[in-house]
Amino acid sequence: MKKILIIEDEEPIRRVLKRILSDECPDYKIFEAIDGNDAIEKLSKDKFDLAVCDIKMPKKDGLDVLKFATKKDFTTPFIMLTGHGNVETAVDAMKIGAFDFIEKPPDLNRLLISVRNAFKIKNLQSENSRLKKRLIKKHEMIGSSTKFKTVLKLIDKVAPTNARVLITGENGTGKEMVAQQIHFKSLRCEKPLVEVNCAAIPSELIESELFGHVKGSFTSAIKDRVGKFELANGGSLFLDEIGDLSLKAQAKVLRALQEGKIQKVGSEKEIEVDVRIIAATNKNIKKLIESNDFREDLFHRLAVIEIKIPTLSERKSDIKILCNYFIKQVSNEQGLSEKKISNEAISALENYPWSGNIRELRNVIERLMILGENPISVENIKMYAPK
Repeated sequence: MKKILIIEDEEPIRRVLKRILSDECPDYKIFEAIDGNDAIEKLSKDKFDLAVCDIKMPKKDGLDVLKFATKKDFTTPFIMLTGHGNVETAVDAMKIGAFDFIEKPPDLNRLLISVRNAFKIKNLQSENSRLKKRLIKKHEMIGSSTKFKTVLKLIDKVAPTNARVLITGENGTGKEMVAQQIHFKSLRCEKPLVEVNCAAIPSELIESELFGHVKGSFTSAIKDRVGKFELANGGSLFLDEIGDLSLKAQAKVLRALQEGKIQKVGSEKEIEVDVRIIAATNKNIKKLIESNDFREDLFHRLAVIEIKIPTLSERKSDIKILCNYFIKQVSNEQGLSEKKISNEAISALENYPWSGNIRELRNVIERLMILGENPISVENIKMYAPK
């Protein structure tokens, strides 16, 4: 059952508020606090879905209660009640984190609208939190080897900062998942993570993809287009396969990073952007620099922090954990019964040359779940693992 806390020192007003809210929200349980101290005590012991709080009260006032709730990182929305002439105080409450304020005596329709809106916002926040947890779960990184733990520690250290990150490693090692973890654990996690595969976009279109274009700037530009930098404003931009970016596009990316501004193709207008860049590549960037195929100044801009992802062959002790994880995952996705896997089969997989790394192992497990026996045997490995 959801709960509403009324914080008001005047008993007649509390009684009226309780009656109104009980009629509006019959499925909610209404609690009362007679002053600021009483409210803080109740907030410390219980969770509430909404608080209607008077500002001027004896002992501790409404701002003290709001500051307490904000400091404790409670998600309870506060609707503040203020007397005539105390609008400046109410504005201060909004700056602290109040959802809304209403002058006393409260307009009942205005109060009910505010209550409904507060519930809607809280429901949206709860849904966003649930989806975020699902996304993190979907992209969680599995393993306990020393090299893998080193990567996880780097992610935890760099994620809360705005530092640019360059992720390196072979195909299939999980570079995209590392980028997602950095974003989800960052202060930008409420904003978008926009992904661009630089290798998949033709060189003549990459600038339009990154920076956008205006109508008529080239033959097929039949309307204005917003680029990935602008879409990622306030969030993170993941430039996958950055080593495949043309030198011309590299120069424009460098300028965007230096100045925090972009220009759409065909436009002279500058657009300010606040974007955290996370880049990844499976190529040796230093060799590309030596062959003049990659700008050294851009490399130094991108690689403030460099995270090298180990190959699966470098973390063989994680293979058993990964197999069991993928068995559960495939079982849920395909609606299959979970299978056991023999120790001999695990040993065979640990000694297999994983050129495709984690991605290849996952594909093999899916094949074994569909075609293999239960438990999965060494013979199944020989039959269904790539030769």
